[in-house]
Amino acid sequence: VGRALGDRRPEAFVATKFTPAAPTAARVVDHGRQSALRLGVDTIDLYQIHWPNPAFPLAPQLDGMRRLLDEGVVAHVGVSNFGPDRWARADGHLGRPVLTNQVHYSLLWRKPDRGNVAYAQAHDRVVIAYSPLEMGVLGGKYSAEHPPPGTARRRNPLCLPENLARAEPLLGTLRRVAAAHDATPAQVALAWLIRRPHVVAIPGASSVAQLRHNAAAADLDLTDAEAEE
Repeated sequence: VGRALGDRRPEAFVATKFTPAAPTAARVVDHGRQSALRLGVDTIDLYQIHWPNPAFPLAPQLDGMRRLLDEGVVAHVGVSNFGPDRWARADGHLGRPVLTNQVHYSLLWRKPDRGNVAYAQAHDRVVIAYSPLEMGVLGGKYSAEHPPPGTARRRNPLCLPENLARAEPLLGTLRRVAAAHDATPAQVALAWLIRRPHVVAIPGASSVAQLRHNAAAADLDLTDAEAEE
């Protein structure tokens, strides 16, 4: 990554995560230093705790993160898959902003609306939405009669014909709104997310063309009525 960025490093925001298996403060520090070394960067812009580990206290993990901040190894601290209460505790243990919380969030998975989004908006934090297109389901091209191919998608309960049928009213709305904007349903689904204050999305991409297509969603302005529908 560092070699690829070269002298364009300031233009990129590099984020990575660690899985907190036996996450003592010393192990967190070691993981952070090794991650920066492997990435080939002096500073990781955002270093995140991948999952909450109920078997280990949270405070030592944030002690390690604070050391990485003080050493300049990381610029910002984040978490992933934390509920709002645990996110608030992480803030307290760090004594500085835990800037982000990366969680599953999409038009078909609205759990973050019940806490994390409100916490981010109230405390000037950021929710990072992963799986924002639900493995392509919100791209609008699948239906109960035409389910998505591939083993991974077939194992996803969302891709069962009965659940695709339940999602059809939403998928139909995405198609209609997309047509009104000369856009795609996937772009509308992303635009719905990122128009919400303090929310960003990280859709996957398997090609440069798909990456550009996803990024173009940032220029799509939905009306309030369209977003509400």
